[in-house]
Amino acid sequence: MTEPVQTTRRREGLHAVWDSLIIILVCANLGLLLFDSLFSIGPINRAFEAAVPSMHHAYAEAIHAHFQLIDLAFVAFFLLDVLIGWSLAVAERCHAKWWYYPFVHWYDVLGCIPLSGFRLLRALRLITLLVRLQRLGLINIRHWRLYGFLNHYYQRLMEDISDRVMIKIFAELQDELRTQSDFSSGVIDDVIRPRKQQLVDATAKRVQRMLDESYTQNRVTLERYVSELISNAVAKNEDIKALKRLPMGDRLARSLDNTLSDIVNRLIHEAVIGMRSRDFRALASRIADRSFDESLPQDSTDLDQVLVEILEVFKQKVLARRAAELGDLLIPAPLLEPASPPSKARREN
Repeated sequence: MTEPVQTTRRREGLHAVWDSLIIILVCANLGLLLFDSLFSIGPINRAFEAAVPSMHHAYAEAIHAHFQLIDLAFVAFFLLDVLIGWSLAVAERCHAKWWYYPFVHWYDVLGCIPLSGFRLLRALRLITLLVRLQRLGLINIRHWRLYGFLNHYYQRLMEDISDRVMIKIFAELQDELRTQSDFSSGVIDDVIRPRKQQLVDATAKRVQRMLDESYTQNRVTLERYVSELISNAVAKNEDIKALKRLPMGDRLARSLDNTLSDIVNRLIHEAVIGMRSRDFRALASRIADRSFDESLPQDSTDLDQVLVEILEVFKQKVLARRAAELGDLLIPAPLLEPASPPSKARREN
């Protein structure tokens, strides 16, 4: 093992030991703050005194009476931790400027102030230390039940916020489509028309592939169907009926039927084979090119109407999913009412 690796691991080990010590001190300090706050509440104080009077007297004399001094002792350790961390950050050049550290770790600095409002910031110090130990690989908070509990509701909250944002965006888009008449025309002119050749080529290739695959999969059925049509047509033809009255007429009629069926099936087969050629692809491209402009909506309101209804379907699906998961806990009931039809809203506008 090389010397730089050993030095790095030794430094990380010292950081982990010091962070563990600070975590213990922060937990002890927060626990003491919580207990002393409860001790200061009259009913709890009297109940504690009635339950264990000797312990109540000892705590009141030894700790509660000197709580400020005890808290200052904890603050001294926390302030030392800030100074050591600042010195290491300057030595390791963790920040662009040496004076960035107090602003980046503002919760550590403010948590050293021995006032009730700032003491709660020491909980943030505990969280950052746990995250640091997690990065070092010394702990894995993802396996903790508390982390699983908090992460579960955090994910639920994020899902609810994202769904609400999505619904809000859908509603704003619907309003935009109802009020702005140039939206769909902008989509056609700025998005569809510049890609006209790509769409035409893709359509021609898709038609060619669809016809080729359909013929390959249904060739036997198609040939049988064509043969039946020709047989029926031959059987109903008056000239063929007259031919059958002649000697060897039935045989000639059957030969003619088979010949016509074979010719037509061969023509269909050759036509399908010819669709794989460049000439047919060029023909399909010309047909698709001519029908491209005609297939676009001539009235922008028709496209707007379709887009509004599509957005409404998405919005209702999001609402229905959230309602099925959480009921009315996170989504108010008015949001679950179906919206008015877009066509009616357009007429009212």
